[in-house]
Amino acid sequence: MPSLLFPPLLASLNIWQVFLITDHVGQVVIGLLAIFSIFAWALMMGKYSELKKLRQLNFAFERKLAEERHILDLPENLKNRRDIPYADLLADALEAYWRAAAIGKEKGDDTPRSRLEHAENAIQRALARQSLRYEASMIILASLVSGAPFMGLFGTVWGIMEAFGAIAEQGSATLATLAPGVSAALLTTISGLVVAIPSVFGYNILLGNVKTMITELENYASTLADRIELEAK
Repeated sequence: MPSLLFPPLLASLNIWQVFLITDHVGQVVIGLLAIFSIFAWALMMGKYSELKKLRQLNFAFERKLAEERHILDLPENLKNRRDIPYADLLADALEAYWRAAAIGKEKGDDTPRSRLEHAENAIQRALARQSLRYEASMIILASLVSGAPFMGLFGTVWGIMEAFGAIAEQGSATLATLAPGVSAALLTTISGLVVAIPSVFGYNILLGNVKTMITELENYASTLADRIELEAK
């Protein structure tokens, strides 16, 4: 009856007992995988929250910008919001546009085409910079996804080696002889999967969000370039 009423508690006790009889190498591997698991969850939750916030800021800024009839002479509160990706593209574009205009007037060859080329180049640079911002930390999560199973495999192989070494030393394959090595093999395998399985799902979800937001950013950049070109004529 107790085993039916409290299966999670008994399972946790069994896992802890298995961990205690695991050799030191296995315990180190399991401890590292536990740290990696906590780090992966924190990274996934933080990245998801960051992308969600940036997307909300982008859409809010785009709505404000749509209400403006002219974007070449925007107020400062709309031009200098570098924390918003969409605003960062706009700020770089306008800065390049007016800088090209000033230099062109000094040289006597100021043309709308020259201004537009400088603005479009600035938009492309800002687009690349913000894409890198979206993708930040994803390589770390990808490394955890691919590295955790290999760490678990290392613990598995080590545990099997320990089990065979104990058999050779004792000359018999008893439960007491095999327990530490087999425990290390099984528990490290489970630990590696516990890290890798949630991480691979989280990575794929985040990667999909990043790709969507980069596409939205590219569409916004194209729209921004069009508006500047229309107003410059």
